[in-house]
Amino acid sequence: MSKLDLFVTGVGGQGNILASDIISETALAAGYDVKKTDTLGMAQRNGSVISHVRIARRVYSPLIKQGEVDILLAFEKLEAARWCNYLRPGAVAIINNHILPPLAVNLGVEEYPDDKNIHDILSQRTDQVYFVEGTTRVTALGNARTLNIFMLGCFSHFAPFEVNVWKESLSQRLPSQLLQLNLDAFELGRKEIHDVHV
Repeated sequence: MSKLDLFVTGVGGQGNILASDIISETALAAGYDVKKTDTLGMAQRNGSVISHVRIARRVYSPLIKQGEVDILLAFEKLEAARWCNYLRPGAVAIINNHILPPLAVNLGVEEYPDDKNIHDILSQRTDQVYFVEGTTRVTALGNARTLNIFMLGCFSHFAPFEVNVWKESLSQRLPSQLLQLNLDAFELGRKEIHDVHV
């Protein structure tokens, strides 16, 4: 791999920042250089949260230009549509098929776009759009807070890091009492993206 420009997005409370931290730590452990920056916005009020993660043998800046993202990892559908202008043609978009309406929708000022509109917006940028049932799967697993690790499992299918490196990063970052649950969520994400990708 010469380089990987990743854009992680969702809303406050979904664990986006921890996920992008673990991605960065995994890439470093695999021998790559990494630069990362986060924008929290109104994260504590379910506002938009984004992370730029740039991975290569040598990285000089954390910011990714619009039209140059290789992979979009979106924890919420509207956030995927909101930031899809960062995708390069042919990029990969992995999207949790879940709705967390922003304040304007909750107040009745705006309407949440339907699935067709969101898909049409994304498909104008790339033909590699994968919707995954992250929230549903981790809720069934027993803890909806493992969504971020489930999404890492999905992303790992496209990343050049060995599974054991991912698991070592998870074991170093997560409390021991929650590790197995999160490892299960990670494996569930790997299976989910395999099922929708093939």
